Amino acid sequence: MKLTLLGAPGAGKGTQAAELEKEYNIPAISTGQIIREAIAAKTALGNEVKTYIDRGELVPDDIVVEMVKERVKDDDCKFGYILDGFPRTISQAETMEKLLILVDCALEIDVDEDIIVDRLSGRRVCSSCGATYHITGNPSKKEGVCDKCGSTLKVRDDDVPDVIRHRLKVYSEQTKPLKDFYDARGKLITVKGQDKVEDTTRAIMKALKDIEA
Repeated sequence: MKLTLLGAPGAGKGTQAAELEKEYNIPAISTGQIIREAIAAKTALGNEVKTYIDRGELVPDDIVVEMVKERVKDDDCKFGYILDGFPRTISQAETMEKLLILVDCALEIDVDEDIIVDRLSGRRVCSSCGATYHITGNPSKKEGVCDKCGSTLKVRDDDVPDVIRHRLKVYSEQTKPLKDFYDARGKLITVKGQDKVEDTTRAIMKALKDIEA
């Protein structure tokens, strides 16, 4: 199965991608994580994209497409993959089709804006391994310390309320049209995000099994 996950920043795409990865035994590919690793390593690419991230803007299409193109060539993608955060624009989606980066289903996780602002402003990310926590919804065992590797947790630059709302505005203007793009191809499924992660997971699994049947 080849999936792309749609939804605003903070809708829970990364969390659900991890659940789908376990269920279907295919890799979840997060362009966000690829970008953050490049920034942490201070590569030329990382330094370039950091300026966009800090302003809450989307990274240019050509950079993201090249990252994904190389990633799906890896052996672990032979039987499918889950694209988390890609494509984000119609241009990216059209380029994907031209490069034969195909998807069977575009799964949208729909969450209200106020809920997203609350989620993201409380998010904490490990500075080393990238593990994600939330100060109320999924706190680390020791405040400010990653359960997995013991490194310091931090607030991402793009997880402050003003930047979050700007990111949501950018999403609304540039990314929501993807729904029409995939709907026209008969590939769009929308699942309403629930208060509990496991309830959203259940709804997603049911929706996918319905289309497999």
